[in-house]
Amino acid sequence: MTANPKIEIIAHDPTDGVYASTEDYVHAVEVRNAQRLLFVSGTMGLDASGAAGATLEEQLALVWANLRAILASAGMTVDNVVRLTSYLRDASYAEANAAARVRALGGRTVPTTAIVAQTLAGDWLVEIEVTAAG
Repeated sequence: MTANPKIEIIAHDPTDGVYASTEDYVHAVEVRNAQRLLFVSGTMGLDASGAAGATLEEQLALVWANLRAILASAGMTVDNVVRLTSYLRDASYAEANAAARVRALGGRTVPTTAIVAQTLAGDWLVEIEVTAAG
């Protein structure tokens, strides 16, 4: 299956009455003509054997590779991502996480939230969940 070619994703990023978004996200997107929604579980920076990448950069690369594989299994790509939540083990990871997201999405902005949380395993540095529409 391929993404619905008629899908419209319309950014809503008001500047009046609400604080300004930054260049790497928008306040909201409206999805029109979608026939399918895909809700992806939190995805970690683990390789195929379940081992965590040794660094934050390695884990971010693995997260996005894993997300691409999961999306592909549903006939979707990162172009179908309409919402994203990142769970970071440390607030200092926010900048690298945002940069990886912008690269992975090709500069396309989506509503996003980053939360600093304790992960279930000490070597898991980042977890990302997405919602995709097609």
